[in-house]
Amino acid sequence: MSISSVPSPPTRTAALSAVGQSRRLWLGITCALHLTALAVLLFTEFGAFAIAVSALVWVFLNCVWLMVLRKPAAAAALSLIMIAMLIAVSQFKFGVIWMTANFLDVLIVDADTLSYLLGIFPNLRTGLFVALFIGLPALLLIWALDPFQVKRLRATGAAAGSLSLIGVLSLSVPEQPWEPFQGVNHVSSFFRSGMLSASELSTHGWIEADEGLAEQLKLLPSGACRPAGKPPHIIMVLDESSFDVSTLPGVKVPANYAEHFRSFDGLRRNFMVEGTGGPTWYTEYNVLTGLSVESFGKLKFYATRIAAGRVERGLPKVLRRCGYKTFSLYPTYGAFLSAKRFQHSAGVQTVIEGPEMGAGDIEPDSFFYDRGLDLFARERGAAPIFMFLYTVANHFPWDSPYRPDATPGWQAPGNGSEVDEYIRRQVMSAQDYGAFVGRLKEKYPKESFLIVRFGDHQPYISSKMIDPGLEHADIVRRIEAKDPRYFRTYYAIDALNFAPVDMSQALMTLDAPYLPLVVLQAAGLPLDASFAEQKLILQRCNGKFYSCREGAEARRFNRLLIDAGLIKGM
Repeated sequence: MSISSVPSPPTRTAALSAVGQSRRLWLGITCALHLTALAVLLFTEFGAFAIAVSALVWVFLNCVWLMVLRKPAAAAALSLIMIAMLIAVSQFKFGVIWMTANFLDVLIVDADTLSYLLGIFPNLRTGLFVALFIGLPALLLIWALDPFQVKRLRATGAAAGSLSLIGVLSLSVPEQPWEPFQGVNHVSSFFRSGMLSASELSTHGWIEADEGLAEQLKLLPSGACRPAGKPPHIIMVLDESSFDVSTLPGVKVPANYAEHFRSFDGLRRNFMVEGTGGPTWYTEYNVLTGLSVESFGKLKFYATRIAAGRVERGLPKVLRRCGYKTFSLYPTYGAFLSAKRFQHSAGVQTVIEGPEMGAGDIEPDSFFYDRGLDLFARERGAAPIFMFLYTVANHFPWDSPYRPDATPGWQAPGNGSEVDEYIRRQVMSAQDYGAFVGRLKEKYPKESFLIVRFGDHQPYISSKMIDPGLEHADIVRRIEAKDPRYFRTYYAIDALNFAPVDMSQALMTLDAPYLPLVVLQAAGLPLDASFAEQKLILQRCNGKFYSCREGAEARRFNRLLIDAGLIKGM
């Protein structure tokens, strides 16, 4: 072999060229990852504000990973995986329980929801394992081969700056209660909810409460409830989106429309709830615990999730002490806002979910009344029964008739299509309720019943009836200012084979958290120390609760409950 045939070693130029090609390749890979993330965000985020927040989130995540790894391609890959997983989980959650993911999903690990999701999607656990098995080696390879490095100090500064901007934007335009139900803006909404949660928790914790009270509640021992007579069965009916529109000027209603809102004594009573346009769970929290969602501040939207496992005070709890068997006929999945777990904490022994009853997305009220009758026939015995029963037929939307066959001969009053459809569904509700009461009378002539109905909130179209000439922005301002016209529904008390014992606290206008107290007194049941104390608050505040003394009464009461061990971990 001649010397000329021996390959010469690579030249310095060739080596530099190879390095340059490698750097260009990895620069291209990194840019592709960033462009992919941008496309994903533009596809799932709507509105300039949401896009701006999500872009800052992308910068923040990259900088955090750069602080740890220093490699931009690996940081971009990990950030893209996090963004994709967040969006996928949020879309998955929305598809099941109609709400996108929020930061409280991280702060509050809801075991019921997790087990439920894994139960209906058994392949989810396998998919997560496979993704981890494949993804982890790929990430390690990217990290090892990426030739670029970023100084940690620069990454830290950029992370702090982007996080600060996210905080400023999030707190200047806080997440609105309706946004999680839109199914979009998964990334921006998640981080905005995180900023809001951090701000609220650093300000007053989970719940507003006074510090250092000298007084204490004197709780009765378990089972120390001795009613004067045989207690009645108690049925509470949540009348979805219902209020008495005949009290509004200019609204036309059918004959006898207002009769549905009268109690056994002929009176029509006002019920002041804490939400308008949709949040049923606000009133659900009020009437089961006897407490206010306003005590959670800006976290009130998540009141039932926060209270689950922590608030162990409520009407069902007291009724169980008095020997009642307690049930809830919940119209949808119990995982929605931790409803099932919350109700268990408040004292409901058995929560029967919508799928267990065979319920679809919407059913006539008669469907749930029939399930209630079935439950009563099955569980009837020596112990009295408490039943919390929901109706849903009057739920939105009202742009098309629902079950027009239920109201033959219906003639629209002439208020406009949506309002007339809303009123027609109220007529359906009144018919179904009347039939339910008639069947109770017929089947159980010797059983005594106390039935309490209430509207959980006004419908979102109530503004068309209350202030038809106002712009949307003006209506929002009035709602934010707590204009009582938007928060007024009704409550009514009926009795079968039973004379309500004490109606003295059933005021003509009553804040929702006092309803459990009214039920206990009407049923003739002894009050425990917490409800005896709340009765004094009702009398001092003339039916107002959280709004009394600008929240001072509620804060003091919360502290009493915390010290008594009825509110825990807050």
